[in-house]
Parts: sequence; C-alpha cells; structure tokens
Amino acid sequence: MSTRTLITVPKIARRGEVIEIRTLIGHPMEPGFRADAQGKQLPRDIIRRFACIYGGDTVFRAELSPAIAANPFIAFHTVALDSGTLTFLWEGDNGFSHSESVTLTVT
Repeated sequence: MSTRTLITVPKIARRGEVIEIRTLIGHPMEPGFRADAQGKQLPRDIIRRFACIYGGDTVFRAELSPAIAANPFIAFHTVALDSGTLTFLWEGDNGFSHSESVTLTVT
C-alpha cells in the first residue's frame, strides 16, 4: 500500500522571501478510542511526528496527537535562503515512516 501525499512549495522563490509550504498525507489517524461494528476497540494508529528539513536544518517540526483528524494537513512558513531540497518526514505508530522530497529554486 503506497502513501499518498500532496506537497505544495513554490517552484521559484526570491532569496529572503517568506514562502508557504503545505503538506497533506493520506492516513487514518485512528485514536484508539473507537470501536468497530462488532464492538472491538480499534487499535491506535496515528502519525506522531512531522518534520521538514531544508539545507540540512530542521525548519519545522510538529508533534501530533490522537485529536488530529484523518489525512493531516500541515501548513507553515520558512525563509527561502538557497536553492536546494526540502525533505518531509512523517513517523507514527506501528512502524509508520514516510518521506518525500521536493526541490526549491531560489533566485
């Protein structure tokens, strides 16, 4: 099963410009408090951590909780310094780990 993500980053940014980055990942984010149709408790399955690395530095990090809705959407801002790769990392319960990378061109 592949993990679906949507990542929005400007294709080109001016050096020093504040840019918005938006991510969406397909994930059920099951909190572990609900029961299935037979009354059996569904096991917890959430994304616990998210990070964005740009130019070798972590520019954004979040700790997620069971209260986050399915398919978490995360938006944040950073300053465009140099052309390079933005790497996005999601980690969660049951060994869940996913990463994606996009290139940002700074002029």
